[in-house]
Order: sequence, then C-alpha cells, then structure tokens
Amino acid sequence: MMYIILAVSLFLFGSCIDNQTGSVEREDLFSVEIGPMEDQIALYNLDGTRGIRRMGFTMRDGFFYVADGNSGKVVRFNSYGDLLFMIYNEETNPHPVNLITNITGEEQATRWAYSYPLEQPGWIAVDSRKHIFVEDRLPAHAHRTDPETKALLDGIILHFDHNGRFINYLGKEGIGGSPFPRIIGLTTSIRDELAVICRLPDGWDIYWFNSQGMLLYLVKFSSATIPSLPDWPEALAAVDHIAASPDSRRLFVKVDYSRDTFDQSTNTRTGSEPIHSLLWTLNVEDGNYTSSVEIPLYEVMENGRTAIAEVFYSMLGITGAGRALLYFPVETGYTLLYVDTFSREQRRGDIGFSHEEIRYNDFFLSTEGILSAMLADVYNVKFVWWRTDRFMGDLP
Repeated sequence: MMYIILAVSLFLFGSCIDNQTGSVEREDLFSVEIGPMEDQIALYNLDGTRGIRRMGFTMRDGFFYVADGNSGKVVRFNSYGDLLFMIYNEETNPHPVNLITNITGEEQATRWAYSYPLEQPGWIAVDSRKHIFVEDRLPAHAHRTDPETKALLDGIILHFDHNGRFINYLGKEGIGGSPFPRIIGLTTSIRDELAVICRLPDGWDIYWFNSQGMLLYLVKFSSATIPSLPDWPEALAAVDHIAASPDSRRLFVKVDYSRDTFDQSTNTRTGSEPIHSLLWTLNVEDGNYTSSVEIPLYEVMENGRTAIAEVFYSMLGITGAGRALLYFPVETGYTLLYVDTFSREQRRGDIGFSHEEIRYNDFFLSTEGILSAMLADVYNVKFVWWRTDRFMGDLP
C-alpha cells in the first residue's frame, strides 16, 4: 500500500472555448411510491417530513440501485421500474410479499430478497461485475474517535455480489479493517477498484482499494495544502468537490477561490466574493497534481440581459476520459457546464423540471456521461435521465 501526503503544487491553467447549446432532453423512466413496502422507497416519514437518513443512488448499465437509509434496505430496479432484488433488514422492513426469500445456491428465481442487518445504508457504488458496495454505519457502542484528527470513526463499506449475497466488509485497512471517518463519496474505478472519499475536521482522506479489497493507496491532504492560485496566493481557497476518475487512478479536485471584501470607509470586512475556480487533476499513484483547468464563474442575469453577480458552479461528477459536469440552480431547473479536462473545451446547456420536483433531487453521473436522477413529489419518487453523454460527446 502506498501512503501519500500532499504538498502544495502550482500549475498554470489554460483558457477554454465556450460552446452554447440548448436544453438537454429529459426521459422519464418510471416512478415508485413513497412508503415502507418492498417496492416503495421510505423517503418521507408518515407525517410527511423528510426521513433523517440519507439515500444512496447509482445507475449502472441501465439498472438503478437505491440504498434506502430510512428503511434499512438496498433495492435494484431495471429501467422499466421492475424490482429485481432487495437486501433488507428484517427488523426494520416488512417481510417481502412479491420477492422470494431464503434462496439456496441451486434455486432459480427472477425476483428475490436476502436479509442482512443493515443499520444506516448510504453511499452506494456498483462495479463492472455488478458487485455492490454500500456505506453503512456502525451502532453507537462501536463508534471510535481518532485521537490525532478528532474525527468520529463509524463507517464501513459492505460488499455484496451481483445477486445481493454478502461477501465481506471493508474498513480503512481493507477487509475487516477499522471504521472510516465520515464518508462523502464512493466510486468504482478502473479494474473494479474502489475509492472511498472521507472528510476529516480539517482535511480529506481518500482510500483506494483493488477489486479484492486490498488497500493500494491512501491520499491525505488538509485545508492548508489546497493548491493556491498561481497569480493570487493570498486568495481564500475552498474545496467544492472531490471526484475519483472511473477509468484511471486519478482524483479531480474542484477548488473555489475568493477574496475578502471591505467597507472602504471603516476598513471593516463585509464578506467575500468569488474570483476564480480551478479543477485540479491529481495522480493517485504518486500524489502529484498534474494539471488544472479553469472553471468560469456563472453570471447571474437580471431580466436576461445584465449580469448582476458572479457565482461558483457546483460539480456534479466526472465521466470517463476526464470530462467534468457542473451545474448551477436556476428557476426552471439547472444550467449545466461541461468541461473537458484534456482539451479544455466547454459546452453549456440546461435541464429542467417542475418546482414540485425541486423539493428533492439526487443526481448520479455515469462513466459514459449519462446523468440520472431521483426526483420526488409528495407521493412518488421518479427515476429520470438526461442523455448528457450526447451533449458532451459530439464536441470536435
């Protein structure tokens, strides 16, 4: 296993070519009811309030996987909305009605369920074998505190096979290891490797495992070692998003830079304003930043004509070949910005949905560049996608 601590590195960034496109067409695939049953998702409590636990969501090869933290289950749907299997906690879920349980290795079934004592499933990722990796939380009596970083250690990664049978669990050191600090990202990568991105009180740890669960690399960096602007080293730097590449051993770190603003008459600090944004590429194997690309600021317009403010885009994710997709909320949905980290070309577009759907949305960007989402209203969770792979793929 290689252990890497990052130092500050400086690289020049290049300019981008801006291409404007129209709205990316949305395709509504299916919807499921909100509720506790096997073919439902427990997004809301009975009183209509949001559940207190997070939902994990991913899409692979047209199959949709949801880690339902409120009910303690993991489900897989096809693109028509058929529930194919479920991994569920018997203590927090009703017994399945339409799924066969307790299947032996010799039995054949088209829809089945396996029980496993899931506590609080959250982040979820699926590799090319269709093996499932799910974040789960340990019970309170098993929580620990890192004496050096003061981080709470309470997370593990559960590994299931393509049928939903439990294989093992991963901790920081690999199979059967100690708990992770707070997990903020989970990605399967090249050769079915797994990246676990963790947040510490003053930094980040990224654990990179091979397909057998052996720890290959640990990348560590703190707020003090975020790369500074080459021409503005005093600018305030903040990490917006860290994404693991799905087809290489690289990390993409989006850093937003701002400066303090002052009242000129009293020389009193009044706030801060955005000045720049960079997407850095980091080689996991040696811990070096290899390049960066400029992310323009989004101009907020008044009456569609006059720019009244500049704000940061947020990063949705990274596709294969180092293509990043970013977004900013607008009245009709989101405006999108595509950036190729190699050619540095850009394209802008937008996706739309109703105000009712904006109350809850969870996105996932696939390796191929398809943007999927779970959108919810009062009664249903909708599964949709936008073929942003076409939006991104036809650049010169």
